[in-house]
Amino acid sequence: MAVNPADSAIYGTLFGSDAMRALFSDERRLQTMLDVEAALARVEARLGLIPKNAAAAIAKAAKAANLSLAEIGKDTALIGVPAAAVAKALGRAAGGDAPRYVHWGATSQDIVDTALILQLRDALDLVERDLKSVGDALAAQARKHRGTAMAGRTYLQQALPITFGYKCAVWLAPLTAHRQRLAELRRRLLVVQFGGAVGTLASLGTKGRAVTEGLARELGLAAPVSPWHANRETLAETAALLGLVCGSMAKFATDVILLSQTEVAEAGEPAEDGHGGSSTLPQKRNPVASAYIVACARGAHALVPLMFQALAGDHERSTGAWQSEPLALPQIFLLTSGALQHAKNVAKGLRVDAAAMRRNLDATHGLIVAEAVMMALAESAGRDAARDLVQRASRTALARNRPLAETLAKDPAVTAYLDAKAIARLTDPVRYLGEAKAVVDRVLAAWRAAASAK
Repeated sequence: MAVNPADSAIYGTLFGSDAMRALFSDERRLQTMLDVEAALARVEARLGLIPKNAAAAIAKAAKAANLSLAEIGKDTALIGVPAAAVAKALGRAAGGDAPRYVHWGATSQDIVDTALILQLRDALDLVERDLKSVGDALAAQARKHRGTAMAGRTYLQQALPITFGYKCAVWLAPLTAHRQRLAELRRRLLVVQFGGAVGTLASLGTKGRAVTEGLARELGLAAPVSPWHANRETLAETAALLGLVCGSMAKFATDVILLSQTEVAEAGEPAEDGHGGSSTLPQKRNPVASAYIVACARGAHALVPLMFQALAGDHERSTGAWQSEPLALPQIFLLTSGALQHAKNVAKGLRVDAAAMRRNLDATHGLIVAEAVMMALAESAGRDAARDLVQRASRTALARNRPLAETLAKDPAVTAYLDAKAIARLTDPVRYLGEAKAVVDRVLAAWRAAASAK
């Protein structure tokens, strides 16, 4: 029975991808610990610390299928650390004198932490893959709608004209930074942990560093300058980065939700049979994918603080700090994968109604470009006078529900500076897009550069 909805057969697909869920399954967790134990045995055999035949037996037995998850769970409940239970079961599976040499010179946290890093390496690959898919889809939308004019909104009200391509570029821009952050994080995160009881590797005599470096090479990880079992900042950084990724997905989703409101109807989720259907209202198509993006992000954001609380561990092995990390980090990855999966589908199939965008852009009869008129008047009348003139004309246009251009053309104080042709030009929203298209071009160039840098 799944207590957590993210692992539920009913809710699971809404809160995470199957690929990410598999990476943090008990079977995968067990196998990564066995991979570390096998690699450790091979390295120590090469260095003459344990017999080669024992290392071969350990490596041969280090398959999850050879061990019982139920027995490991039972022993973990008694010991308190899964690695100790795994080492005990691995020794039994290897047979002979191998049990004497399993886990040689290591402590349980070495195995748990290094196994976690192996899981995170693969998990980050999934995050990066899905992040790229979302970004590529948004880039395609930005390119396609580079010049599709629409209303830009502040405080949920129309402010100035933008293009839908510009809006897509704003969604896309942080994803370029996230890809760069992921590359930087890997250099700090993908590091082996091997320190023995307190980090000094005293039990291995003069060969402690050689074992650490050999284990790192064996697993394709970096060797640390010092053991990091008591320093958890890179794991907290990982959680924080995923929180940022989720935040960017939630921003995208929130905008889609708002754009899909009946009274706006400028964009919406893909039109698929049954997608977002209501059980009682046949006419509705609810933005359910976007809603779950927001829900996944909120869940991840709620868990990030737990990773930061784990930074304040006591002495050389904490009591409750690092033990709390498994409650948060796998869930943060799973929820991030859920947000990315939904975002990818929405971005690829986004329904865009350019006619509705234009209709809403014209809804205020030119008031959305009052700033353009004010700035043009300011060149001759001065800023304060221009503001007063346009503000008065705007109020009149609103009160009488007439176009701003018409109201301006009837005001001698305005026509003293602007003729009818200038007024018509200044009150055309499509002529007041500023750098909207240029922003699209720069963001797309940055996204392409990030892709080529891989």
